Amino acid sequence: MSIDTSTAPRPGSRPGEGAEPTPPPSARPRLAVLLGRQPLGIVFAAPYALFLAAVFAYPLGLAVWISFHDYFFAAPGATVERPFVGLDNYTAVLGDPAVRESFVNVAEFLVINVPLTVVLSLLLATALNGAVRGRALLRVAYYVPYVTASVALVAVWLFLFAQDGMVNEALGPLAPDPSWLVNSALAMPVIAVFVTWKQLGFFVLLYLAALQNVPKELYESAATDGASRFRSFWHVTVPGVRPATALVVILSTITGANLFTEPYLLTNGGGPNGASTSPVLVMYQKGIEQGSPDTAAAIGVLLVLGVLAISLVNKKLLEKD
Repeated sequence: MSIDTSTAPRPGSRPGEGAEPTPPPSARPRLAVLLGRQPLGIVFAAPYALFLAAVFAYPLGLAVWISFHDYFFAAPGATVERPFVGLDNYTAVLGDPAVRESFVNVAEFLVINVPLTVVLSLLLATALNGAVRGRALLRVAYYVPYVTASVALVAVWLFLFAQDGMVNEALGPLAPDPSWLVNSALAMPVIAVFVTWKQLGFFVLLYLAALQNVPKELYESAATDGASRFRSFWHVTVPGVRPATALVVILSTITGANLFTEPYLLTNGGGPNGASTSPVLVMYQKGIEQGSPDTAAAIGVLLVLGVLAISLVNKKLLEKD
């Protein structure tokens, strides 16, 4: 048994004389403690941090402040009183049937859009990850709708799903009456399918990147054990891309909660009779068209809290071992 004598005191010396004194944490420079071991990293991250503070943090903080005050627009330079009203704006929002209906509508949208996005994007990414003829062309084709202007795509869908559109012509007597976008039961599902189709290319790319990290040895082992393609997909691919699935669910939830352009254009501002309104669309109507930014800010704060809660629950469930 050997004894390490590198830190042992020399013979005849007093205890503590043979070792270098370690400075207490309080003796370290405070600046070094704040900046960490790599201060250069803060320099590189500072521009993006300032961007987040200016574009996201400040508007969110201002929205919270507005939601607790009797706020209204005034002429530039005018000094007006905006008294504190507590929870009055939130009480008015929660008691408004139009606001409650918009939250129900966006919940219906998310129930359709998020699972459909996850399933289709994962299946397409798995297919495009294999040896498919024209794979590069197909990847570009799926991504094109994502980078195309929504106004152009909406025009195409209005042509397809109009009363005398191609879809109704193909269905004939099976076509719904009233038609798709003026039907209170079908308007929001059609919008959910439209958004899924439009954003599918982006999420396919996320899954394609995640599939590169799944070890090929796992597929070889599954094939050796006689597993079918479905069982290999279910027991190897799905667990292997679980972090990407959590990201896709969170991003699609955030995107869906901010739904605005599609119902504004496809159903002429949330019709029929508010069946396709979204909280962001109601915020626009109340804050800009009706001049009640305090009520609109309260809707926005509630929406942020709801999306944050849903995202945290999804993250816990999907990333659980």
